[in-house]
Amino acid sequence: MSRTVKGSPHASAPVLAAYRYCEAVTGHQARNFAYGIRLLPTEKRHAMSALYAFSRRVDDIGDGPLDPEEKRTRLADTRALLDRMRSGGIEEDDTDPVAVALSHAAHRFPIPLDALDELIDGVLMDVAGQTYETWDDLKVYCRCVAGAIGRLSLGVFGTAPGTGHSEDELERAPYYADTLGLALQLTNILRDVREDAATGRTYLPADDLAKFGCATAFRSSTAPPDADFTGLVHFEVRRARALFAEGFRLLPLLDRRSGACVSAMAGIYRRLLDRIAKDPAAVLRGRVSLPGHEKAYVAVRGLAGLDARAVERRGTGRAV
Repeated sequence: MSRTVKGSPHASAPVLAAYRYCEAVTGHQARNFAYGIRLLPTEKRHAMSALYAFSRRVDDIGDGPLDPEEKRTRLADTRALLDRMRSGGIEEDDTDPVAVALSHAAHRFPIPLDALDELIDGVLMDVAGQTYETWDDLKVYCRCVAGAIGRLSLGVFGTAPGTGHSEDELERAPYYADTLGLALQLTNILRDVREDAATGRTYLPADDLAKFGCATAFRSSTAPPDADFTGLVHFEVRRARALFAEGFRLLPLLDRRSGACVSAMAGIYRRLLDRIAKDPAAVLRGRVSLPGHEKAYVAVRGLAGLDARAVERRGTGRAV
């Protein structure tokens, strides 16, 4: 007899198999993300893998070769699957392992599944070929595709009462998670500017592109003639660094291992941003990435709580 998926400390064999599938997807398709979640205890790592696998499915629909109408149909089907999860309609022997795993995770942790509707909304913007005139316009998109992931992840991490922080500060955790998501997404946009241009997509605000003479698409390994591409990149880097600084205020509000996970994932992207700042034209020559030893260093920093303590020192006015 089939059983509806319910959260419990001891997952059944079908649920564990579903989680293993999600972990395989995560390890294969999201190395930076997988690097961070390895620092979590098993239950949280499973839940984060389920979140990633579902989110990846949504992204793959948007980025795939299907025509726009078929993409909209598939996204509508995915939204309907979310409704089944919310109503408890997923059974342990369901043929969709991602749905099984995410349903179990949503029973174990207070994951705001409605944020996945926002992710679908953001991908629909991609399907429509939407462009963005201002940073305020782009923020709406970034909040859908990345800020929502930050808030979903916070549902798994939880905050850590008793850390000396006021209730008001703990209540700001979703805002910090959302802001950190914006920082990561803007870094992604800078890193992938040529790759996106090759598919006809432009994410950077039109106002910023015009300000630096960069309205022409970035389809070659060199910047458009007479464009201040370096100035554009440095301008966006400053914006992303401000978002990182605000979003990192989440770290002291988390338990040690959750904080280490966030510090590792966000730290990798912050170092990517530093590399882009040092050589802006690198994003036109290929994908900027970090070597393994730098990722390991970022993880060690996270486990040691160095980033969280740095945030605390800034908060009390001491030099970092």
